Amino acid sequence: MSDFLAAIARAPIVPVLTVETVEEAAPLADALMRGGLTTLEVTLRTPAALEALTEMKSAAPGMLVGAGTILSEGDIDAAMKAGADFLVTPGLSPSLATAVIEQDIVTLPGVSTASEAMTRFDEGFAFLKFFPAEAAGGVPFLKSLAGPLSHLDFMPTGGITAALAKTYLSLPNVPAIGGSWMAPKADIQAGTWDKIAESAKTALAVLD
Repeated sequence: MSDFLAAIARAPIVPVLTVETVEEAAPLADALMRGGLTTLEVTLRTPAALEALTEMKSAAPGMLVGAGTILSEGDIDAAMKAGADFLVTPGLSPSLATAVIEQDIVTLPGVSTASEAMTRFDEGFAFLKFFPAEAAGGVPFLKSLAGPLSHLDFMPTGGITAALAKTYLSLPNVPAIGGSWMAPKADIQAGTWDKIAESAKTALAVLD
């Protein structure tokens, strides 16, 4: 967890990426790294995702590359074999919780209620994904949790835009946010890597 915390301290925006082809992986990771980002999440939503994750780690060895949309024990095994540095889940069923706890890898389980957050803490998780952030209450909800659940940190993901980034990151319980606005699907497909690099730089500059 220390490596993950150090990475997001340097750049608290985690791009959440759906990579359609392996060919996109290396230049995309390079562009995001040139833009100053230190961490990225590849969602396991395409046939190319696992191979793309491996390619991204090779292309950007200074970045932490995680696997998102972890839904099963099989996803955990596949992601770890692909070289994932961390795992992110949209939620956590009892069987998935058991499988994750058995592995020695940083995992951010998804929660959307106070009860879920408290349950995850009882299982040993103190850094959680808040998902879907905007639909589940957004900034006001997280602000309301900062008092009673001050021992928990969240990475809100889902519906976050460039305009909302600074507001989320101003909260004391939000060390990082996840989003896709700096690398939208159209730019990835068009291969406008310099544009993506600039978008990443702009995203970080807003936080100064």
